Amino acid sequence: MEKANETSPVMGFTLLGLSAHPELEKTFFVLILLMYLVILLGNGVLILVTILDSRLHTPMYFFLGNLSFLDICFTTSSVPLVLDSFLTPQETISFSACAVQMALSFAMAGTECLLLSVMAFDRYVAICNPLRYPVIMSKAAYVPMAASSWAIGGAASVVHTSLAIQLPFCGNNIINHFTCEILAVLKLACADISINVISMEVTNVIFLGVPVLFISFSYVFIIATILRIPSAEGRRKAFSTCSAHLTVVIVFYGTLFFMYGKPKSKDSMGADKEDLSDKLIPLFYGVVTPMLNLIIYSLRNKDVKAAVRSLLRPKGFTQ
Repeated sequence: MEKANETSPVMGFTLLGLSAHPELEKTFFVLILLMYLVILLGNGVLILVTILDSRLHTPMYFFLGNLSFLDICFTTSSVPLVLDSFLTPQETISFSACAVQMALSFAMAGTECLLLSVMAFDRYVAICNPLRYPVIMSKAAYVPMAASSWAIGGAASVVHTSLAIQLPFCGNNIINHFTCEILAVLKLACADISINVISMEVTNVIFLGVPVLFISFSYVFIIATILRIPSAEGRRKAFSTCSAHLTVVIVFYGTLFFMYGKPKSKDSMGADKEDLSDKLIPLFYGVVTPMLNLIIYSLRNKDVKAAVRSLLRPKGFTQ
């Protein structure tokens, strides 16, 4: 009888969040809510101007529009749950809702990995082969590139989520995290998770290793080309465009490597709590990184700011 109870299926999970640190909950609630509103408003405006302003109908801004939409989807898949956890001690979530949230977050993260690689290729062609840029980065090329990023990220998410939800979860159903983060969920499985770990390792190669190598080689050629530009102003302008993308890449991949670079199997201690930093780092990745994408890639961009001013300027008004 006891064994049967231990292996009974889990109908839901309890999210601990910062329940062990109640003194931090109000502060983080305000900070994350403000950042979430900035992400929604800023990225919404960026998507709008890239659609309405014909000057931004280029591959670079098409990818930026995709990145903005992705950041909205990614934060929306997790931030409301995080905010609710600050207001409700030990927030509960159903098994199906947990699976959906985990799938959406994983899909958005995988898609962004590939999308940043495509954006690096766009910068490589623009700087290293400017005369062939209109031919190589035609609409027939850059639209399938973006679509493939979404498709591959979604497919990987389906695979990992399917493997995770097939595991038996018994006994302790407490997730020591803000959301249904996949590694935190796997720790609760009362079965061998070696297949999940192997699939995570393969995914790390596809979404971390390969893109980082591709981006690194792209920037080797980009930097070599920039150094050959005769004018200092030309070098500065070319590098300023790339530095924005490079900054986003370092922040994004750096956080991902820290979280998923070495997926761990089930902890033998079982109920041991994660360190506070193990929660805050994914939170940084899920909220601060999308906001930095907006600031670095959009608000500092002269073309975007000009398009926003043009959109907000009353009709018939001229300076």
